[in-house]
Amino acid sequence: MPKAYNGNLSIASTFIIVGFETLREIELLLFSIFTGAYILCIMGNMLILMLISTQTQLHTPMYFLLGNLSFVDICLTSITVPRALSSLLSQDLSISFHGCFAQLFLFHMVGNMDSFLLAVMALDRYAAVCQPLHYTTIMSKRTCITLLTFSWIIVSLHSTVFTVMTATLPYCGWFIHHYFCDVPAMLLLSCADTSARQMIIFTEGSLIVMGPMLFILGSYVLIIRAVLKLRTSKGRRRTFSTCSSHLTVVIFFYTSIIFMYFRPSSLYSAAYDRVISVVYSIIAPMLNPFIYTLRNKEVKNAVKKLIQRGRKGGQKWVKKAEDED
Repeated sequence: MPKAYNGNLSIASTFIIVGFETLREIELLLFSIFTGAYILCIMGNMLILMLISTQTQLHTPMYFLLGNLSFVDICLTSITVPRALSSLLSQDLSISFHGCFAQLFLFHMVGNMDSFLLAVMALDRYAAVCQPLHYTTIMSKRTCITLLTFSWIIVSLHSTVFTVMTATLPYCGWFIHHYFCDVPAMLLLSCADTSARQMIIFTEGSLIVMGPMLFILGSYVLIIRAVLKLRTSKGRRRTFSTCSSHLTVVIFFYTSIIFMYFRPSSLYSAAYDRVISVVYSIIAPMLNPFIYTLRNKEVKNAVKKLIQRGRKGGQKWVKKAEDED
């Protein structure tokens, strides 16, 4: 049975993730799209991690943070996509109570870590543009590790609050009209009045999400002011180009987050939320490596060096094989 009864309250022991069940006629197409996006996301972010670890010119704070962003993006997609792919193949839509809230906890922890990482990367760009003489002091390795550790602690506590407040609700329904366990979809299943918890979740969530966003906006106000003070247009273009990749990722990430979580509950739409969730949980992590690769000369040069090294290695192997013959 999907739920067990305890007095007058119903306690769900198993949930049914409806996901894309209403689109069964195109489930093969959805499976292909999700699989392709997931593979591109893993390969793209693994490429970034490999480049940063093997290319000495990328051993800088900026690329150390980018490597962390790639790791977080791999985790973010891996929390939801494999489960969704399995459901599309097997038609098994059930998920246990503990499995559902474990997914909710991990998704919000890793998803908000994306936000904090983008804020730390904004600090890095501010230091590089506005405080170039003090850059190595401001963005030292110790500073980066401290900021990342502090961020992981904050998002873990935040996710714990979200998880506890939703997991302790009594549930009368068990059909989750989403493709993974998320707070808005879970609140709709509760028997109890959730208005007070929604207010707490909205307020606390706003601080966690909007705090880093406001920090990023403040950083870019100072960056733009510093760029405009440069005397030549060439210097302004060159300086601002170092921030363009990060700014593109920030705009894409926060646009989808705001549309998903910061709107009145009366405007909730299961179909709409599934589309927005796909954007920030699959599409954005997949595109991030390409944005940084295509818009960053250092990363493009590192890719070229890696390809050249691979070709040389292949030629040496072929020559060695020919000599042995």
